[in-house]
Order: sequence, then structure tokens, then C-alpha cells
Amino acid sequence: MDGNKKFDQAGSLSPGMYVIIEGEVCQVKGVEKSKPGKHGAAKIRATAMGLFKDVKKTLLKPVDGDIEIPIIDRGNGQVVALMGDRVQIMDQKDYATYEIEKPKDVQGLASGAEIEYIKWGDNIRITRKKG
Repeated sequence: MDGNKKFDQAGSLSPGMYVIIEGEVCQVKGVEKSKPGKHGAAKIRATAMGLFKDVKKTLLKPVDGDIEIPIIDRGNGQVVALMGDRVQIMDQKDYATYEIEKPKDVQGLASGAEIEYIKWGDNIRITRKKG
């Protein structure tokens, strides 16, 4: 399940970035930074949405705390077959096939349609239909 990742400091987070929160790959939607107090360091609160699962996560860490940044692979593929709530796609570079959950936010998927997808470890999600 694990894909490639790197480490960074929580203070570097900004909206649109990807981060791993509680083992879930998420896209950061909002970031709030608190000023350092009398007895502690500045903190960061990031609100994020799951990239592969529809979950909302919150990250609360010191600004200099370590966070995990997933290295997301992007690819182009083609829809091979639609099977109810599942879709079979084939990568256009290495011809690998994947069976994944049909996305609710991408319309017009049909056999032969060209798509773009993102991948991290075993997680794959269609991001858009081309053309």
C-alpha cells in the first residue's frame, strides 16, 4: 500500500499540497498558523480531504514538526471496461491494467475513453476524462 514519500516540516504546508495524515493521502485545503506562546512553539493546523477516500482530516503539529509528503505518480490511460461501480483502465505507457472504483466526480466514462489518473502505492484514482 505504501508508495514513495519524503519528509518535510509542517511549516512548509500550503493549500493544494499533498500530505499523509493518519496513513491517508490527503490534499491540503486550508492552513492556519498560530503564533508562539509563552511556553511553546508556533503550531500549524491543516485541514485536508482524502485523495483516494472521501474523508476529511485535520493535522495539528508544531511548525518544525516532521510531516510525510507522498510522491504522487501521474499517468495517462484508457478505459478498457466498465463493470458496474468498477472501471478497468490500462496505462498507455506500460500497458499495465488496473481495476479501480468508478469515480463519482468524473462524467462520461466509456470503453475506449482516454483518462488521466494519479497513483500512490496501490491507490489509483481517475482525475479527469480527456477530450
